Amino acid sequence: MTATDALAEPLAPVPAPEPPSDDLTPSQWMRANLFSGPVNTVVTVVAGLAALYLIYRLGRWAFVTSDWEIVRANLRLFMVGRFPDDELWRPWLSGYVLAAALGLASGAVVTSAKEVADAQAGEDPAQAAEPEEDTGLWGLAHRFWPLAAAGLIVLSLTRTILPTLLTIVLVAVFVGARVLGARLPRGVRRWTWLIVVAGLVASLVIVTGFGGIGWEDWGGLHLNVAASVAGIALAFPLGLLLALGRRSNLPGLRVLSVGYIELFRAVPLVALLFVSRYMIGFLFPTQVEPPSYLVRAVIVITLFEAAYIAEIVRGGLQAVPKGQVEAAQAIGLSPTRVMRLVVLPQALRAVIPAMVGQFISLFKDTSLLSIISFFEMLAVAEVATEQDRFRGQGGQVVTLVFVGLLFWAGCSTMARESRRLERRLGVGER
Repeated sequence: MTATDALAEPLAPVPAPEPPSDDLTPSQWMRANLFSGPVNTVVTVVAGLAALYLIYRLGRWAFVTSDWEIVRANLRLFMVGRFPDDELWRPWLSGYVLAAALGLASGAVVTSAKEVADAQAGEDPAQAAEPEEDTGLWGLAHRFWPLAAAGLIVLSLTRTILPTLLTIVLVAVFVGARVLGARLPRGVRRWTWLIVVAGLVASLVIVTGFGGIGWEDWGGLHLNVAASVAGIALAFPLGLLLALGRRSNLPGLRVLSVGYIELFRAVPLVALLFVSRYMIGFLFPTQVEPPSYLVRAVIVITLFEAAYIAEIVRGGLQAVPKGQVEAAQAIGLSPTRVMRLVVLPQALRAVIPAMVGQFISLFKDTSLLSIISFFEMLAVAEVATEQDRFRGQGGQVVTLVFVGLLFWAGCSTMARESRRLERRLGVGER
């Protein structure tokens, strides 16, 4: 056989490399990842000793040298601020309603996703979606362990067993509603988003309606979470509209969107909060009562965060290839349907990490409400150390660590859910 004949023959397919085996014992995994060489062994030993020393110092500080009585005595202030004692049933009842709504929605979503996966497996087993490993009760505990850990720490600081019993009932309501949501008919499961919205509205009405407590008397973690949820729910659609307006072919709309975005990105949030507190009231006529201070603060936070969300969404819109837009136009889709069905799903999928990072920043920015006299968690930490009983005892470190723990639990949970959503949608994969 000549060289020409050999070149004319088709080349044998190159076998795909086998993925690394995950069936390793703990000792094998440690040898392969921690002690694979001299340098790796030295780094592992040094890092391990440093970690053990740090854990020892933190454990000694937390369980031996620190006095957590200042947190235990002011725990209700950290949670709900100056909420009246005889009205505390309202936050608990609203929590039960919200837990039921979230449980129903999560059960319905998991069941719908399982049905889609089963349908894909029936049509093409090679394209079947992998089963979710974190949808059961143990999976939920693994997903939300930061929140669970923070909740256990808070309950360990209570003086009575009543909060623990109420929390157990809250978890039971969520689990029961989740089981019920998994059994809802398919037609009802289509309205999952409406269940969540109804739960949010009902929980708000329970707290504020029918002679309830207005927003001005909210405080502690309750205020931080409420301001964050309101800011995220309002800023995201506004930022989405601003991003679309900035890319609009209408010059007037584009100029207005660009001007809004650049204005609010150029002003610190603290300055806007001061404006909302002390200046907006002068813009209203004397016969018109201006909004409450907290409503003004939420509006300012919404306007500020929407400008940043608009730039994040704009980056995602620019990442969508023009060929896909042209292909959608070629099959006769209208501009609105092209944007809704082709461009926006891909753009929002690409900006999940940046979007969730902005939501985390919003949650942390609610601590700035203490600067304009709102009784949120940082303000509670400052007030607690100024009480006669704890003055001059160095309680600042303990209170700030406790507040930081609560912020960490919320931010860590959002980050973990963001990574889970990225894995499910294949962000960063071809």
